[in-house]
Amino acid sequence: MKILFASSEALPYSSSGGLGDVLLSLPKEIKQYSQTDVRIILPLYRYTKERYIYSLEFIGATTVSLAWRNQYCGIYKTINNGITFYFIDNEYYFSRHMLYGEYDDGERFAFFSKAVIDVMSYLDFYPDILHANDWQTAASVIYLKTLYSHLDHYKYIKSVFTIHNFDYQGCFDNSTFHDLFGFSENSRNAICIGEKINLVKGAIEYADSVTTVSKTYAKEIKTFDYSGKLCGVINDNFYKISGVINGIDTDYYSSERDADITANYSSKDIAGKATNKRMLQGICNLPLRDDIPILCVISRLTEHKGIDLITSALDILLKKDLQIIILGTGDTKYENYLIEKSKEHSNQMCVNIKFDKVLSKKIYAGSDIFLMPSLREPCGLAQMIASRYGTVPVVRKTGGLADTINENCYEKNGFVFEQYNVKEMLSAIDRALTEYNNINEWNNLVRRVMDVDFSWEQSAKRYMDIYKKLL
Repeated sequence: MKILFASSEALPYSSSGGLGDVLLSLPKEIKQYSQTDVRIILPLYRYTKERYIYSLEFIGATTVSLAWRNQYCGIYKTINNGITFYFIDNEYYFSRHMLYGEYDDGERFAFFSKAVIDVMSYLDFYPDILHANDWQTAASVIYLKTLYSHLDHYKYIKSVFTIHNFDYQGCFDNSTFHDLFGFSENSRNAICIGEKINLVKGAIEYADSVTTVSKTYAKEIKTFDYSGKLCGVINDNFYKISGVINGIDTDYYSSERDADITANYSSKDIAGKATNKRMLQGICNLPLRDDIPILCVISRLTEHKGIDLITSALDILLKKDLQIIILGTGDTKYENYLIEKSKEHSNQMCVNIKFDKVLSKKIYAGSDIFLMPSLREPCGLAQMIASRYGTVPVVRKTGGLADTINENCYEKNGFVFEQYNVKEMLSAIDRALTEYNNINEWNNLVRRVMDVDFSWEQSAKRYMDIYKKLL
């Protein structure tokens, strides 16, 4: 079986969040299956070129037609963990300081999506499965089914489209339908909603299979609150939609083997966690206390991640005997508020406004409680990563958080609240703090949390079943 993953990011070459982690781990797990040829195609961003160009092989160049444009398309290649990575080079589109958020993102990722299909002939590689991810590659599914499906080498390619976050749907003005995207007119009804192009809608309509990243989220997106104007499209196509929970790379996130943390430890011997805690307190200029719980937040600082609940509850939390460490970037109003609070309470609170993978692992390893009170969370990886380091999650019951964290006394691996409000969140945190004060119960919980299997193995099997069914 030949599988081509199309994505706008994948670790270690590019990442802005969970998608990069998924494209690091899932293809590697699927590669374990015999006779599976797994390849990934990515944009060659400035960041990637500056750091990895000397490990990439230039294999040629072609042109990609995008409506009336004919654009240069360089192709680079490398092999990592037995997986072939292709990189699409066009400096006009991808030599930017940011992965996303540019004024011409529609054109940039229309070009990339078209290149995904066009370079198949150049490479003489026609996959059995094209697996596209999120709106940035949604157009590749549309192009495959509308412009290429009559061609011999393309007609047998099946497509899987994974929605990692429904908040981003790839919406653009209808005037770009022909002039920018070059879509065929008979596909207009499948791609547009009113006067707007909606790439995610088009991919849902044309994909052979659609997945999202947890069973609960697959149910939630059937409602208007979660999918907005696509609610009807989701329900009409629900027969081909399934929820497959993400996993994490348990080799990369491993308290036993992680070289980025101060002391390694396992569920059988958690003594090293206290060493990491003291080191973390030192890094954050907090009092060196073994007896005080550290509550951490590692997140984008946006409302859908529950940061409004955290800022609303902060004055109450700071009256408790605990330390708070926050890492992330996001909305300026939240960044500024948290910075000011940390200045006022520098002996109790540390805020780091940045994206830092190494520091995040030090925080996971040294903290006691991980807070993730999301308004919406399709899957969530942070609660799984925290668990690998024995940091007990406190989460809201939504999406993948509902599928991975359970407060049931027999399967307890964290603390859960349902309603999106400060009162319920504080109640869950208080339950965690109460248990923290019972050292034996807490250590047993830490060990249980670390032993939960959040690997990709079961999820990769689910994806392989989906691929085989399509073929």
